[in-house]
Amino acid sequence: MVCHPKSSVPDCVLAVFNELNETKPKPRFTVGIYDDVTHLSLALPENTLPSGAKLEALFYGLGSDGSVSATKNNIKIIGNSTPWYAQGYFVYDSKKAGGLTVSHLRVSEHPIRSAYLISQADFVGCHQLQFIDKYQMAERLKPGGIFLLNTPYSADEVWARLPQEVQAVLNQKKARLFVINAAKIARECGLAARINTVMQMAFFHLTNILPGDSALMELQGAIAKSYSSKGQELVERNWQALALARESLSGVPLQPVNASSPNRPPVVSDAAPDFVKTVTAAMLAGLGDALPVSALPPDGTWPMGTTRWEKRNIAEEIPIWKEELCTQCNHCVAACPHSAIRAKVVSPDAMESAPSSLHSLDVKSRDMRGQKYVLQVAPEDCTGCNLCVEVCPAKDRQNPDIKAINMMSRLEHVEEEKVNYDFFLNLPEIDRSKLERIDIRTSQLITPLFEYSGACSGCGETPYIKLLTQLYGDRMLIANATGCSSIYGGNLPSTPYTTDANGRGPAWANSLFEDNAEFGLGFRLTVDQHRARVMRLLDQFADNIPADLHAALHAEATPEVRREQVTALRNALQGVDGAEQLVTDADALVEKSIWLIGGDGWAYDIGFGGLDHVLSLTENVNILVLDTQCYSNTGGQASKATPLGAVTKFGEHGKRKARKDLGVSMMMYGHVYVAQISLRRAA
Repeated sequence: MVCHPKSSVPDCVLAVFNELNETKPKPRFTVGIYDDVTHLSLALPENTLPSGAKLEALFYGLGSDGSVSATKNNIKIIGNSTPWYAQGYFVYDSKKAGGLTVSHLRVSEHPIRSAYLISQADFVGCHQLQFIDKYQMAERLKPGGIFLLNTPYSADEVWARLPQEVQAVLNQKKARLFVINAAKIARECGLAARINTVMQMAFFHLTNILPGDSALMELQGAIAKSYSSKGQELVERNWQALALARESLSGVPLQPVNASSPNRPPVVSDAAPDFVKTVTAAMLAGLGDALPVSALPPDGTWPMGTTRWEKRNIAEEIPIWKEELCTQCNHCVAACPHSAIRAKVVSPDAMESAPSSLHSLDVKSRDMRGQKYVLQVAPEDCTGCNLCVEVCPAKDRQNPDIKAINMMSRLEHVEEEKVNYDFFLNLPEIDRSKLERIDIRTSQLITPLFEYSGACSGCGETPYIKLLTQLYGDRMLIANATGCSSIYGGNLPSTPYTTDANGRGPAWANSLFEDNAEFGLGFRLTVDQHRARVMRLLDQFADNIPADLHAALHAEATPEVRREQVTALRNALQGVDGAEQLVTDADALVEKSIWLIGGDGWAYDIGFGGLDHVLSLTENVNILVLDTQCYSNTGGQASKATPLGAVTKFGEHGKRKARKDLGVSMMMYGHVYVAQISLRRAA
């Protein structure tokens, strides 16, 4: 028997016992996966196991909205203030913020031994409106169960906004539907996007798991315990949110399916590749467990640039361009952590068929006169971090609060901006070889090859990686140390590293935390060996190559010129016996840019020995240290990069030693070039 490593459910166990009861049970079988390759998987019977729980609840939230913390608090409150038992389990992906979180909560009068996830719940809470289009939440509701939706729409208008498929399921299950505008309450109470307090109160009020005002009192006590160290004002804001939550809950009567309501949209666009529409889309919808074995790539390779199909729609507000104030500085583009704001310079002819809502300006730069400047947001990929607005230097003189880019409601602008962005993406790219200089303005006209990553909203690391791909992406090799950058850089099922129109892009790999520097050094040595081999072959076939081309290939050249020379070389070697290997490997003549990337936990601490060794050599490698002055990926422990006196999440008493000066240490070798950069200062 082979049991899959995913969370087993009672159906799997029952399938095994059913097979063992057969007259001739299979000697080998799998369970819990749909194996349509070896056909050894067992069919799963219907789960008839009674839950035995007083209440089973599912909460669908967004990483950093407080849903997981709220459920953990609910468990503590129920366990401490009632005679019942409570159990919790939390499912989330590698995104620490902005990803789907599913919290499972069981309450029972008896000890809970259910070591599996909830499949059918008495209560389902949808904490983010955009989830209603993506995930099968209503389908996981028991007949007569409660479905709570956080939405900006009122009880009178929300039914028409629900997809027809959701309406049908709610009717079929005879569900009790309730709505609340938790985001509005959180904003009014000064809690930003933290809706956990509001949704907690709504859960207790609707389920009546605690009688009368007991839930309010318990929640007030939990809030005081959690936030009193941060000031009484924060405690009172959360108390205010509790009161408003009870007043703001509204019931929605079920109605027949509205034929004018939208259908649930496909998870990814029809323009996506077939693999993305089948495998990636299923995983994005939370249905990856149902994929058959045959759907997965036999060699484990996955396509690049798949984040472009994800369209998470997690921002409440997105930046809208006020072009008459714009200075065309491109600071907003440089600061965007998710490559969700793009700028292009195109000919006036390219804008002739543009949508009327897509604006452009005459280019102010002298070296691009006569062209049009276009700035556009990706409305479905923006995370609403507001960094673009913060760095924008252009203000309205009459009203300084108005800038050249301002945050506005996504729901009000998304449809128009989607059309604009689709047109924008099809505008011609700038020829980087024609740029007279590379600076903060011109670099942001180059298409990034790192886009829409799963990093936290407002991430301070990703703009630097994005900039690297704009400068060197078509010939980059990246050795990425384990940490935040490896998580959002090599995420499954979607990856942000992509290719340009010619199919060129970064080659990326992740090794262990402690040996990334050595791993990247191996890249350099391998590339050098490969290039040396091609140069030997080049000399071997010198008689078949024009003399001027042979000489040019031995001289220095820009990547663009070298690629033209490689094309000429391949043309010259057509039909030459024995030259097949040189023709195949000729791309090695284009100089590769080797980058070792990692955080301060790698560079200052765990991988420092390897880093020091690599830099003591004279090999041509580049190192980017994403110095956040603490261990970001594991939650906030102090590193040797943490400054004296600094407080981190797991170092509340402050750092008692001075920060290591990595740059000065490496400068002592005499041949290491050291630089420090802060994009924020560009504004």
